[in-house]
Amino acid sequence: MQMPIIQMALWLAMIVGPLTAGAREAVRCVMYLTGQHVVVPPDRYLVDSITHVILAFMRSDVFNVDQTPTEFPFFTTVAEIRQKFKANTKIMVAIGGWGDAGFEEAASDDSTRKRWARQVKAMVDLTGADGIDIDWEYPGGNRDDYKLIPNSQREWEIEAFVLLLRELRSALGDEKLLTIAAPALERDLMAFTNSTIPSIVDQVDFISVMTYDMMNRRDNIVKHHSGVADSWEAMRRYIDRGAHPHKLNLGLGYYAKWFMTEQCDLQHPLGCRTQLLEDPATGADLGKTAAFSWHDEVPVELANSFEKAHTHGRYFEDGSYGYWDDEEKRWWSYDTPLTIKTKVPRLLGELQLGGVFAWGLGEDAPQFMHLKATVDGIQVLRGDQSTHDAAKDEL
Repeated sequence: MQMPIIQMALWLAMIVGPLTAGAREAVRCVMYLTGQHVVVPPDRYLVDSITHVILAFMRSDVFNVDQTPTEFPFFTTVAEIRQKFKANTKIMVAIGGWGDAGFEEAASDDSTRKRWARQVKAMVDLTGADGIDIDWEYPGGNRDDYKLIPNSQREWEIEAFVLLLRELRSALGDEKLLTIAAPALERDLMAFTNSTIPSIVDQVDFISVMTYDMMNRRDNIVKHHSGVADSWEAMRRYIDRGAHPHKLNLGLGYYAKWFMTEQCDLQHPLGCRTQLLEDPATGADLGKTAAFSWHDEVPVELANSFEKAHTHGRYFEDGSYGYWDDEEKRWWSYDTPLTIKTKVPRLLGELQLGGVFAWGLGEDAPQFMHLKATVDGIQVLRGDQSTHDAAKDEL
């Protein structure tokens, strides 16, 4: 169902009252800064609203060594990035990422866990980072090679993941931050259960739940990749399994995704079947889905379809945005600034979450419209009525 723009404005107006009544001032605004797009906005309103910057990624296998390296090569330095933000902004280093292969060795036994944690601590000391963000995607299975190595061979990682976090927390001490990025989809939560989440929460300062890419090449029906309702359900799962809401960050993806589909109903594309998106034997990408950030040039072959998505896309009943191109049989899914302005205060307020994060800061350059919507949404949550009025005026 399409949500008219006026209805969206009224919805935002209705939720602001109950949200601001219980809003907290200390709302985290966490931004990944990637080696692909090392861009920081010039607007101090945006920069000064960011509480944490996480530099991504350093490979996990760098630390599976006995002798401490004399340097840790990276796309930038903590000191250089620190100069671009206000003095109390936390600058962290993310270890891992999709396809990273070093965590399995790191977690394999007590000695390898101690060695790995010791070398990570050495890197923190050398770089001056304020902490570490662990991006193991994913402990327990469903990694990029899940068709070649079944999850049954990785069940041991579920307990080992908790033990690795404990070892790293011990090495870092309480003065440094330890955080994790965690999956949103139920199928990927092998290591995030009723029994493990309380133990994980005890070790980390916050958990950033990746409530994006919730439609990917392993799916076969059309849905929103960062849908409002799906994001709410993902965050609720962590709370129900023992995570304190204030330790959770809602995830935003500053990019657009597309998927090739079978014939769909133009008015009701959700639930429509996709084309085959991955090789059923190897899990390899078949080129029927991809993404690009707002910083990237729109590929020439997608320009016409993307323009239609931008012009004729719809807000669905939950506030999510999408468009099915009936000529190319292509489904577009992404967050608009309006979606973010409504999603951030609504979900953080209703669920009492501790913050929001995005992948990634430079991906939103040069206009930083989605970042501004994120910051404005946080201001709405805090009760800045002037920001709320400005958001309504844009509608």
